[in-house]
Amino acid sequence: MARFELKLPKMGESVAEATITNWLKEVGDKIEADEAVLEIATDKVDSEVPSEVSGILVEQLFGKDDLVQVGQTIAIIETEDGALVPIVKEAVAPEGIAEVTKMVNPEASGSNESVATPVDLSSDYSESEKFLSPLVKNIAKEEGVSVAELAAISGTGKEGRVTKNDILEYVKNRTSQPAIAVPVAAVQKPVAVPTAQKAAPVSVSGGDEIIEMDRMRKLIAGYMVASVQTSAHVQSFIEVDVTNIVKWREKNKVAFEKREGEKLTYTPIFMEAVAKAIKDFPGMNISVDGDYIIKKKNINLGMAASLPNGNLIVPVIKNADQLNLVGMAKAVNDLGGRAKAGKLKPDDTQGGTYTVTNVGTFGSVFGTPILNQPQVGILALGAIRKMPAVIETPEGDFIGIRQKMFLSHSYDHRVVDGALGGSFVKRVAEYLEAFDVNRDV
Repeated sequence: MARFELKLPKMGESVAEATITNWLKEVGDKIEADEAVLEIATDKVDSEVPSEVSGILVEQLFGKDDLVQVGQTIAIIETEDGALVPIVKEAVAPEGIAEVTKMVNPEASGSNESVATPVDLSSDYSESEKFLSPLVKNIAKEEGVSVAELAAISGTGKEGRVTKNDILEYVKNRTSQPAIAVPVAAVQKPVAVPTAQKAAPVSVSGGDEIIEMDRMRKLIAGYMVASVQTSAHVQSFIEVDVTNIVKWREKNKVAFEKREGEKLTYTPIFMEAVAKAIKDFPGMNISVDGDYIIKKKNINLGMAASLPNGNLIVPVIKNADQLNLVGMAKAVNDLGGRAKAGKLKPDDTQGGTYTVTNVGTFGSVFGTPILNQPQVGILALGAIRKMPAVIETPEGDFIGIRQKMFLSHSYDHRVVDGALGGSFVKRVAEYLEAFDVNRDV
């Protein structure tokens, strides 16, 4: 029998860690090669970790809600054959932590005397309302830091998380202070410390249903509020005549699907126009980092997609300006399909430089979308509607039925002024209105 280390796989250049949300296999379960063992979540997307081998799950090295770094071993699988894989456990006590003396001598001091020792009020870190990584928990346990003390530490990590440096700094300052004198009897007897529980809202009428937000909805809520607080949102709107696009698609969609095996929607046509406009106005393909502007080399278009559970996700079409219409259609359908099926990988949502959202799917004429930070622009596509319009011809003007829609452009007024924001969306409209109705598929 050989033992195989299942590690957290690399999930993209910008993804360094993930949270375990659910174990699909328990210790003792048989696992087939490529079968999912657990579910993980990054700050953007949920996914599964499959096994590379067949065997029996003999050890889970992390629990639910633990934060795991890419490359860390998360489980041990016992296989029937193959070479023995050495298991190297990480040291839980990092170097540089000051050693704390925790000695109580009843014989020397007597049962009623006080001794100098830190008080471990509680070591059940699962009761903590804060998210704590396994490393932070281990350091806290080794140094006798209680749940109450951890709750008082101001974390410098993402979303206020307590990092390794935070806990080490706390331990360093704490051990430099005089020890607390407590009776020996108090040290020998565990002290129960009540943890603060967030009270759930109560229905006044008794007929309301109260539902806690799921993890993704909480993340979305945090992102949206942070975006509004970060950027100075401003909008520009423009009406577009897309009659030629509608006619062309109706004429070619059946042949396109038969030849390519892909449905031809309006989205890839709009994405193609946006990518062209970004090349014309590279000032929209930037991000902001403090007082610095970062000009992005690649044009990576995010496309907002609605999930079956009502949540939203933004997969990214990488190097969108390099794709022809067929390639764009395949990319849109692939990402949209995998988003609905919950099969997106963490790297699929990383690296976006500009985002497009189709509010017209739900019948909205236009909208005012919130920026997907740290991007500085997002375009909302309104519903296509038949409208009476003035048509200019060499013989004069007349009224006709045209297919029209609104483009709503939200942009960050800290770095994008009205001239750039308005010119960009106008260029997108020009590309759409100039669409060649005789274009080859």
